[in-house]
Amino acid sequence: MTSTSAAAFDPLSVRSVPGRSALAGGLIVSVQAPEGSPMREPSVIAAMAEASLAQGAIGVRLESPEHIGAVRRRCPQALIVGLWKRTLPGSAVYITPRWQDLQQVWAAGADVVAIDATDRPRPEHETLAEIVARARAMGIPLMADVDGIANGLRAAALGCHWVGTTLYGYTEDTSGLRPPAWNLLEPLRRQLSPEVILVCEGGIASAEQAAEAVSRGADAVVVGTAITGVDLQVAAYVKRLRA
Repeated sequence: MTSTSAAAFDPLSVRSVPGRSALAGGLIVSVQAPEGSPMREPSVIAAMAEASLAQGAIGVRLESPEHIGAVRRRCPQALIVGLWKRTLPGSAVYITPRWQDLQQVWAAGADVVAIDATDRPRPEHETLAEIVARARAMGIPLMADVDGIANGLRAAALGCHWVGTTLYGYTEDTSGLRPPAWNLLEPLRRQLSPEVILVCEGGIASAEQAAEAVSRGADAVVVGTAITGVDLQVAAYVKRLRA
């Protein structure tokens, strides 16, 4: 799965993504660190990604072209779900919001590009339909990060290969809800095409919860903070102990 090879990545290379059966019950580790954290160094991110893959994770979810490139060089065979968090004026959409952001994530070495697939206005007057159509024309698989059933079904109808519950609890319409998005999984799996991969992401804090997500219909589970979120985990422990 992993290697220390530093061979250059060819952005024009053909990348194959496993189907539902190959991903079934798999763990994808979100290897990210907040701005200002010492953990945000590309070499640290790459080491955590390699450690995750070595222990059986089927893939990693990475933020920014820099981190994607670092992991691709260290782990050439890794399944990488890539994204780029961008805060831009005039829009609340921040997960790979624009076509140009998507292109850079893909060029850095992602196998699947995660994008915000909610119905909120995007920066620079782009639309989700336009972005998905351009990605499909270039053969770029997309993971639709959604907050609800309707947006998940719409993203799949437009052509997104994966649908994830990533934004449940993080949009204006779901701000009063707390992940995991248990109530989305069964309806989405029932209504999505059999070819579409359903991913539970957000709020998974234990192996037991990950297993429950799969039992409710998720093909794979993304876990981040509970595994790699050193900054947030330590802060939570300290806060609790001081209380």
